[in-house]
Amino acid sequence: MRVYVAGNITVDETWSVTDIPAKGASVHGYPRSLDIGGKGANQAILLSRCGIETYLIAATGHDSNGKWIRQQLMNEPVTLLPTQPMTALSDTSLILHSADGDNAIITRTTAADSLDINTLTRHLARARPGDLLVQQGNFSPEKTYALFNEAKSRGLITVFNPSPVQAGFSACWPLVDIAVVNQHEAQQLPPGAVHTLVVTHGSAGAWLIQGDRRTFSPAQPAHAVDTTGAGDTFLAVMLASALLRGGDVDTLALTHASQAAALTVSRPGTLQAFPTAEELAALLQTGGESALT
Repeated sequence: MRVYVAGNITVDETWSVTDIPAKGASVHGYPRSLDIGGKGANQAILLSRCGIETYLIAATGHDSNGKWIRQQLMNEPVTLLPTQPMTALSDTSLILHSADGDNAIITRTTAADSLDINTLTRHLARARPGDLLVQQGNFSPEKTYALFNEAKSRGLITVFNPSPVQAGFSACWPLVDIAVVNQHEAQQLPPGAVHTLVVTHGSAGAWLIQGDRRTFSPAQPAHAVDTTGAGDTFLAVMLASALLRGGDVDTLALTHASQAAALTVSRPGTLQAFPTAEELAALLQTGGESALT
């Protein structure tokens, strides 16, 4: 079983501020950390740390940031595709981290935008029926649709985490098997859009909706130091829990995901805040059976 994560990879620059500035406001802050980020990279790294064979389809630039990103990924069990840098500048994210543990993120997608549809779909050539394709909201609706369409033609299970949401994603829903959204994004989905829907409610927990069956899974209590990457941790560990047990996304998968996210939010930064492979192995050792569909 392989997982292909098609998305972005960035250099995250985090600044601490007293509060997230309102429109038109100017605030003081100070630089806090420099780390690898991007929803695609976050989810792929965490899946690989869970012991899942993972391929990250993401662009790095032909610049110092790109070189640094590729060096850092050599320390992770994930495979980066394409292996060669693009001519575009590497993507970066500016993260504003407030005193109450919340954050706001501004992301550049120049490198991600440089990946054309043919390049993206070509990297699914080795995919086998039953493998997974995971996407977020960082590609255009046209690229996102083309990748999902290619994945379904090859018999892959498709997973969508449409953040940030774009209006053109509406065409993608018939091609999606599993969706993970927050409570605000859920309002933009048509009823019964996917077979398995997970709606996260931050520190409260998450709903698992499968047809007429709805189950609420409370969040693991945590002292939030930095919420950056919590949602990516949740999604990756949820999928890994189901895959490692040969089963469907279930309440145990959500429990494992919540426990991992609690570890992430208790630490500052992005990559450096994620649970280690050893921590994830210990967390995921709980048994349970059920078939990822």
